[in-house]
Amino acid sequence: MSFRVGVTRDFVNPDGSVSCGDIGLGTFDGVSGLEWEFLPENHTVLPRSVADDYDAILLLGPRAAGESVEGASRLKILARFGVGYDNVDIPACSRNGVLVSITPDGVRRPVAASMVLYILALAHRMIDKDRLIRAGRWNDRLGYMGVGLVGRTVGLIGFGNIGRELSCLLQPFEPNIIAADPVADPEAAARLGVELVALDDLLARSDFVCVCCSLSAATHHLIGEPQLSMMKPTAFLVNVARGPIVDQAALTETLRERKIAGAALDVFEVEPIETSDPLLAMDNVILAPHAICWTDQCFEGNGRSACRSILDVMARRAPTHLVDQAALLHPRLGAWFNT
Repeated sequence: MSFRVGVTRDFVNPDGSVSCGDIGLGTFDGVSGLEWEFLPENHTVLPRSVADDYDAILLLGPRAAGESVEGASRLKILARFGVGYDNVDIPACSRNGVLVSITPDGVRRPVAASMVLYILALAHRMIDKDRLIRAGRWNDRLGYMGVGLVGRTVGLIGFGNIGRELSCLLQPFEPNIIAADPVADPEAAARLGVELVALDDLLARSDFVCVCCSLSAATHHLIGEPQLSMMKPTAFLVNVARGPIVDQAALTETLRERKIAGAALDVFEVEPIETSDPLLAMDNVILAPHAICWTDQCFEGNGRSACRSILDVMARRAPTHLVDQAALLHPRLGAWFNT
């Protein structure tokens, strides 16, 4: 029996071309015993039939709900294209013997680079200066001085995959880098010259506060009104992680009252953001539609990583980037990996 792989159809344009460019599907070329196809339909929620029709699903946007995998007889892995898995019911997958992998190796550099982009855009007041020249206000430029990064403090909320990469990319700009993360590796921080501090200390000291942590019950609204009030009035907030880590209502009010200098956001509590949301009318925030890191290299890297996880499972090897390692203990998977 062939090892069947389904690729969710939201990767495909109406004309049948791949909307994201090269997503690494060539990784499957020439693999004996493997068949792959795009799912016949575009689904909001994966239908239950995928759990019986495919050994693996390369998953972009559709939800993998509990009912999608309940009683799975064939499906072994959902390879998520990206690092977020908000659209996957992890406990249901583990309970039904379905592995879930993510692609931290694919997003590491693109996401960190996008945070550097945001930091520099805020520091140099790029959007303000763009508006000046479009409005014919060339001679007002002296009133829009930016700030240099040398000796400034960049605070990283989270010092994992993205936080460590961001600290590497920032080194040539010579800022002081501090990080708050209860499970940070002290040796990794020391190697990169990063000082580990408490969150309150980070908020009070930082000129740029960068949200680099994952979304969980512990980090939901980690940054709310009390935390925002600790920031300097000259400080900026950058969030390209997940919207609900920041209390958006509290941030909106903070920006409206100009209690901080500004923010750059790629993520929001509810996506897509409503066109009537007050954030869209503010001149002290830079916004993007959860796509600031999207580049050809980001998508190829994510795709190749997801495909490698699928090939690992096909070869009866445990993938590297599993969300729940305990899922490997499921009897159905045990029978597969030990055959």
